[in-house]
Amino acid sequence: MEDILELLQERNQKVPVPLDLPDYDDLVDVEEAILISLPDEYKQFLLEASDIVCGSIEPATCADPQSHTFLPDMAARAWDIGMPREYIPICEHENGFYCIADTGQIFLWLFEDTIEDEWGSIWDWAKDVWLES
Repeated sequence: MEDILELLQERNQKVPVPLDLPDYDDLVDVEEAILISLPDEYKQFLLEASDIVCGSIEPATCADPQSHTFLPDMAARAWDIGMPREYIPICEHENGFYCIADTGQIFLWLFEDTIEDEWGSIWDWAKDVWLES
């Protein structure tokens, strides 16, 4: 995990308006908004890496409710188009959403209501997908 976080930080792109990291209160607010507890590993990811801008995809964020990547808004969009409520979206994809299950596994949920690809953890996904985008 630490190695992947270091790689992400090294590739962090400078942007005019940098993202903020959430604090624990922000995560509690998000959990209350989506009515689901976030898996512990995902909480750690959000607390340590959600301010990083890297590659061409934009993972969900929890610090700024005005952001287009704000997790409660992303979840509402994903669930509205049919993604099962037991999954939490972590990132939009051109054909669906990357999402996390309560077990911490990451999946690519597609609009056709199918699941493709699978990663054992958010950090595996970050290494294989986010860093390579």
